Amino acid sequence: MSSPLPRVVQLPQTPERVIPAGATLPGKVGRTRFEPDEFFGEQRSSSSALPNPRPLVENLTRCVIEILAGARDLEQVARWVTDDVYRHLLKRTVLSARARQAKGQSPTRPTFTLGSTVICEPADGIVEAVVVVRGRARTRAVAIRLEGLDSRWRATAINVL
Repeated sequence: MSSPLPRVVQLPQTPERVIPAGATLPGKVGRTRFEPDEFFGEQRSSSSALPNPRPLVENLTRCVIEILAGARDLEQVARWVTDDVYRHLLKRTVLSARARQAKGQSPTRPTFTLGSTVICEPADGIVEAVVVVRGRARTRAVAIRLEGLDSRWRATAINVL
């Protein structure tokens, strides 16, 4: 028994469409490139959706002074700072530890009081603050920039002056 061969059906010819030079294809007009950061990256938050930044500013100031003195571990503030700030503080911590080692000093908890705190909001979801720190030997200023990221405040810059 021989099986019948499949029948070949010939489709009618359609005229070719000529696309003018420089024109875009219809399927590509409405599409935009997928940006993963738009969905999975850090999401900005409005100041109205965030808590009062003053307690965080003052607590971060205390923590940073104690970290630089060697009395507190840097990982304790990792949640509230960005990666760049963490690396900056790590570098400062290493330098402070080397200086203490060269002088033969051991890390001790510093004695200080927080002075005035000045907070300003240059844009929605951004807070810049300066905290005066008075110690036994000298007075310092700590400048902090907080940004509302992922529904919480995160420090994007910290400088101890």
